[in-house]
Amino acid sequence: MWEKESELKIHFTPGHVELMKENVAIPYRRVLVTGATGLLGRAVYQEFQNNAWDTLGCGYSRARPRFFKCNLLDEEALRSLIQQFQPHVIVHCAAERRPDVVERHTEAALNLNVHTSATLAKEAAGMFLIYISTDYVFDGRNPPYGENDAPNPLNLYGKSKLEGEREVLRHNPGAAILRVPILYGEVERVDESAVTVLWERVQEGADSCTIDHCQQRFPTYCNDVARVCRLMAERRLQEPSLQGIFHYSGKEQMTKYEMACAIAAAFNLPSSHLIPLTEQPAGAGAQRPNNAQLECSRLELLGLSVEPTPFKTAIRDVLWPFLQDKRCRQTAFH
Repeated sequence: MWEKESELKIHFTPGHVELMKENVAIPYRRVLVTGATGLLGRAVYQEFQNNAWDTLGCGYSRARPRFFKCNLLDEEALRSLIQQFQPHVIVHCAAERRPDVVERHTEAALNLNVHTSATLAKEAAGMFLIYISTDYVFDGRNPPYGENDAPNPLNLYGKSKLEGEREVLRHNPGAAILRVPILYGEVERVDESAVTVLWERVQEGADSCTIDHCQQRFPTYCNDVARVCRLMAERRLQEPSLQGIFHYSGKEQMTKYEMACAIAAAFNLPSSHLIPLTEQPAGAGAQRPNNAQLECSRLELLGLSVEPTPFKTAIRDVLWPFLQDKRCRQTAFH
């Protein structure tokens, strides 16, 4: 996986400076990122591209002009894409990840989360496939959860991702499953993440609003997950034995109410209008686990983990473009 390429180097001799071309060995590595138009997929694509990988991202409705347009539900199109690009690594980010949407549109969600994952695993024979999964495969009754703990999903989303895991490992035993919790990162709209959507509540200001203060979450920055994916991919090229189930998570435990308060504090905005909701209302949508904390020692033992970016630091970077009152920009970080 090493190729010779020309690189310009500066050579110094007494009284003389010269630019010369030298052939140097560089790693030639191809990675395919599915769901590259999505929240995590964009971060994964950028991470690999910034680190000397030949990176191809695919999407569908939002693909053009930056990414390759491919309907992953079209088996022939997916097969053709893989055969033509011949990636060494595939990071499968594409999924229906909204639990309430999965409950309402179950068949479409199963096609994407399960059927497409199985097809991808079969077509990726001989390649390293990283399947992004979720902490929602656990019921949240007895945390923290290690990689070998028995899953017991409470909702259809968790069930679909667990079934996707099983299909991937059945068709491609050398694949890796990376389970992650609630994600946030650079968003195109604040409602793209269940974390950043809280920004709307924070900015309501005068109008009081209730926010869940029951379920414990571990908000995790997409850029950190992306780096873990790259480190796993690079290790796998050196050590073919890297496979199986892995966990990665942020370390700060917060309810959504606490996240909203932390967001307000990050921008020096008031939070007195935010009201903690300590009981789940009836008809609140798909059931969520109360605390599905992931135990992440396997990555740590392998030296493949990443120290999570502090929530306050990352959330400021993520939400800064959406700050409406520009006067706050002068005081937000002082």
